Amino acid sequence: MKKFKAHPSACPIVHTMTYIGGKWKPIILGRLINGAVRFGKLAVQIPDISRKILTEQLKELEEDGLIIRHSYNEKPPRVEYELSEIGRTAIPVLMAMTELGDKMHEAITRHKRGVTQAQ
Repeated sequence: MKKFKAHPSACPIVHTMTYIGGKWKPIILGRLINGAVRFGKLAVQIPDISRKILTEQLKELEEDGLIIRHSYNEKPPRVEYELSEIGRTAIPVLMAMTELGDKMHEAITRHKRGVTQAQ
């Protein structure tokens, strides 16, 4: 097993979370796993995110090279986003997060029910 670096700024986990962490980035990346998605469809698929925040997060992901933005010169304008080669390397991490999230949610829900019943 790899050892953690002494200083957090040198820690690979910190680097990973810098690029794919936060409230919205993992969700956005997860929506792009199966291929390119239009901006409007992303907004519908992630109803709790505002269009402003979605735009900002997409710009950051594009600047970091995790996604590719395709703009089509049509009326009305069409914009699609897809994972880049670098972005696709995050798929196993996102899938592991999904699996862990399901297991943790289940376990914590059971734990809280048990704590409530014990009181």
